[in-house]
Amino acid sequence: MHSPHDPFVRVRGAREHNLRDVDVAIPRDVLAVFTGVSGSGKSSLAFGTIYAEAQRRYFESVAPYARRLIHQVGAPRVGEITGLPPAVSLQQRRSAPTSRSSVGTVTNLSNSLRMLFSRAGDYPEGAGRLDSDAFSPNTAAGACPQCHGLGRVHRTSERLLVPDPSLSIRDGAIAAWPGAWQGKNLRDVLDTLGHDVDIPWRELPQRDRDWILFTDEQPVVTVHPVRDAGRIQRPYQGTYMSARRYVMKTFADSKSPTLRARAERFLESADCPACGGSRLRPEAMAVTFAGRTIADLAALPLSELAKTLESATGSEAARVLAADLLARIATITELGLGYLSPDRATPTLSTGELQRLRLATQLRSGLFGVVYVLDEPSAGLHPADTESLLTVLDRLKAAGNSVFVVEHHLDVVRHADWLVDVGPHAGEHGGQVLHSGPVADLAGVAESATARFLFGREPGPVREARAPRGWLKVGPVSRHNLREVTAEFPLGTFTAVTGVSGSGKSTLIGEISEELEGVGRLVSVDQKPIGRTPRSNLATYTGLFDVVRKVFAATDAARERGYGVGRFSFNVAGGRCETCQGEGFVSVELLFLPSTYAPCPDCAGARYNPETLQVAYQGRNIAEVLDLTVESAADFFADTPAVARSLRTLLDVGLGYLRLGQPATELSGGEAQRIKLAGELQRIRRGHTLYLLDEPTTGLHPADVEVLMRQLHGLVDAGHSVVVVEHDMAVVAGADWVIDLGPGGGEEGGRIVASGPPAVVAGAPGSRTAPYLARAQTTDGTGWSAPTP
Repeated sequence: MHSPHDPFVRVRGAREHNLRDVDVAIPRDVLAVFTGVSGSGKSSLAFGTIYAEAQRRYFESVAPYARRLIHQVGAPRVGEITGLPPAVSLQQRRSAPTSRSSVGTVTNLSNSLRMLFSRAGDYPEGAGRLDSDAFSPNTAAGACPQCHGLGRVHRTSERLLVPDPSLSIRDGAIAAWPGAWQGKNLRDVLDTLGHDVDIPWRELPQRDRDWILFTDEQPVVTVHPVRDAGRIQRPYQGTYMSARRYVMKTFADSKSPTLRARAERFLESADCPACGGSRLRPEAMAVTFAGRTIADLAALPLSELAKTLESATGSEAARVLAADLLARIATITELGLGYLSPDRATPTLSTGELQRLRLATQLRSGLFGVVYVLDEPSAGLHPADTESLLTVLDRLKAAGNSVFVVEHHLDVVRHADWLVDVGPHAGEHGGQVLHSGPVADLAGVAESATARFLFGREPGPVREARAPRGWLKVGPVSRHNLREVTAEFPLGTFTAVTGVSGSGKSTLIGEISEELEGVGRLVSVDQKPIGRTPRSNLATYTGLFDVVRKVFAATDAARERGYGVGRFSFNVAGGRCETCQGEGFVSVELLFLPSTYAPCPDCAGARYNPETLQVAYQGRNIAEVLDLTVESAADFFADTPAVARSLRTLLDVGLGYLRLGQPATELSGGEAQRIKLAGELQRIRRGHTLYLLDEPTTGLHPADVEVLMRQLHGLVDAGHSVVVVEHDMAVVAGADWVIDLGPGGGEEGGRIVASGPPAVVAGAPGSRTAPYLARAQTTDGTGWSAPTP
């Protein structure tokens, strides 16, 4: 038994996910970093065990009724944990925040700004003081009644609805109309109403054109369809709906993303005419502070907002509230986010930016004696910004807290007081703690993949810079903070786009489209989830499961029973277990405790009914095959070429540890991106393809980065082009061409600071990337130069 003053958090018998009965002791009041290859079990230890247990203990102290209202994680699979303080988790959430969520609401800056205007604003003569809610677009008291506080309205116009006025209605002049029978019905209704559907659109009277496109009337008429040869069509009652009404209704109500996207092509978004995009009522917009409205201040980058507040004068209330705002802004700018404005919508932020905003909020909270568990806080950070992140982590520690960080960035790992290395490999080949102690002591752990990169990484082979087969011109681009920027991308090479956070990298590569000369086929591989439900998994996404089901349907046992391919799907009735509808688990409601998922009582998690499970292929049934890892499955299906090819590409991108039936909801963003890349690699490609990847190394251990880079360079060697937005200087140093944006973020960025081979950019004056790239350089920099524009 340890004394109550034991300075360690001690974990005994952790078995969450792939952890193998792990025992580990981690000191409190330090910066402890958890490392290991992707899938080794480090997140299972830090989040799935330590944080989950702290949260469970906290909820035990909450009233049972209140407990029902809070989403709770279940109890972790662990023997015991001693010395564990309360914990706060900051994870890389991939949820989709609403458009009403903004930088200001996430950081509580909006609350302070509204209070400043309510208590210390300059009101028009005779106007009564407004409550702080009146300055919020998210409350009934403050929201503009016309746009409901969104600031934008969707409209359409004749130009959008009828792109080619030389066509007649019969020939499809109204492009916004639905296709097939629905569109023919609307045409026949107009014909019956007496409109000429056979003359060019532009020859119709303006009054008729306006009525056809914009009326809110919905007349019902008896339509006598024109008879087609051999088909008898009876008269019917047809209802007319204007093109605008159809587009607006589809955009607002359709559940089909395809139909919504089609409707959106005929809409343009404009500032609300009532509030001018400010989202607020006129009475709130009449109040100013330092000569500006609240919408003006919310639109300023935080660094500019701070300057405005510093120079403002006024009452004691104004001074106190401005000081509070300045203190909040200081922690955010310290994390390299001074280019964001309070009104920037949260969905437009990267997961790294969002997590750092939450980190800044925690710094202000002044908590003492808690464990902060952070998930890769350096994700999406330029090396120049990582230094300020380390300062913030040190401040959290200095305030009397323990900081536990899951991290791959070697600068953060070197900065740690204590290192927990999990491995040696991924999945079932990992789950062991290889080292728990000071960073320097990891050097003696031979089986650690982290040690190889942390201590004297051997330089990679020097690769000849590839000569371009042509050039892709993008721009001039004026979007977000880019102003008339034109970039030249070499084709047939590996290009890295670099720059500090907010410099305009993602905006620039977002302008690359298949319409541009030289692109050919365009493939964008992002980190969005491959599916939103547990029914979507690795095997279904890659198309692997279709082949596996055909293999089972072709067995003698399946043929004798008359089972087709559908029998082996867990998504349709027939072969699946009907108790759990093919989910493999059932939800158990425990009234005052968190709902828990238990294996299905009938199929015990197998997803299929007993009859289906009687069919075996090489001694395994379909459920046992779904439970195989990619690595095991590659051996099992070695004689089935179609399956083996898919599995080989998954192994090539370093995903051998994942199970075939692993639900999409359990995959990280980095894993999802590599599954998409594997899906692309297994396709037979004809002609040139341009691959776009936005920060592909996020969430990857340096050992996994090596595996991924082998694949990407292999694509270039096969004659394709690869463009990556990247912060990992080892990856940038291995590129053929670098385009560096900056020099800063937001308004201080948005232009190309340097472009050329890595060695040239490494020596570029005024580039914040250059010194870090120079440190990572291993080649002599011989290469080629860009064309003169």
